[in-house]
Amino acid sequence: MSVVRDTTAARQLAEKRPLIPPGADLLVLGLLLLAFVAMYAPSYLLLAERIWPTDEQGHGPIILAVSLWLLFSKRYELAALESKGQPAWGYTVLGFGVLLYAVGRSQYIMFFEIVSQIVVLAGLVLLFRGRAGLRLVWFPLFFLLFMVPLPGSVVASVTGPLKSAVSAVAASLLHSLGYPLGRSGVVLTVGPYQLLVADACAGLNSMFTLEALGLLYMNLMGYTNAVRNVVLAVLIIPISFAANIVRVMILVLVTYHFGDEAGQGFVHDFAGMVLFLVGLVLMLATDKLLALFFRGKNQRSGLAA
Repeated sequence: MSVVRDTTAARQLAEKRPLIPPGADLLVLGLLLLAFVAMYAPSYLLLAERIWPTDEQGHGPIILAVSLWLLFSKRYELAALESKGQPAWGYTVLGFGVLLYAVGRSQYIMFFEIVSQIVVLAGLVLLFRGRAGLRLVWFPLFFLLFMVPLPGSVVASVTGPLKSAVSAVAASLLHSLGYPLGRSGVVLTVGPYQLLVADACAGLNSMFTLEALGLLYMNLMGYTNAVRNVVLAVLIIPISFAANIVRVMILVLVTYHFGDEAGQGFVHDFAGMVLFLVGLVLMLATDKLLALFFRGKNQRSGLAA
């Protein structure tokens, strides 16, 4: 009964809270928000026009929305901190973030340009709330890294081997099941059809998305065992690889049995949903398995018996 009362009371308290914590300097907040928007609005317009519409970076808006929600949910805890800001560290980190932005913007290095916002936000937190504030919001800032577009050279160097590995394993499994399947690099031949394993099927995009989901899941569950968290985060990489193999196999089988139009139509997009469903199920199953070896789940104070 006490759990229900505590939870209900916490919910009622949250509903009564104003949007902005009492005592906040609205002028300073408004100026900081205006400066941040003026600085990064062109960057986000570029992301929306060129980066986020691609298959590789379609998860960017979701990562941004979740990060903003996590930051916003910490506003009362930040306001309640009694620790003072650390101007020396704050201005140093803030200055480095602005320099990173200037280099990225002037040299057309999107990676630097987007990463700089994380550094700028960290500098502002240090400036006004010190290290205690940074410890409080470290995860939302870290989570923003998953929306940062990787340099093209890095993507190319990783995508090629991933495509080859996914193609090889999928072809081997289907051939062992008796299908007339051949492989030449990343081109799969099944019956009269040829399928090219594209970059979107390589697994890098899904690997990043599933890794982000896994870290968010661990954060929301409140796991405090560092070893368990690291093990689960590392295991998401082979989980993503396995899910992509399932996706490629589904596309090959659909194309073989129903034709090329079926494989490239609705089923192609549906296979992407199957990928994340398989990845999510495997991740949750792995988490349950790890629970047999680790006892690192930390119940939040509001739900404690």
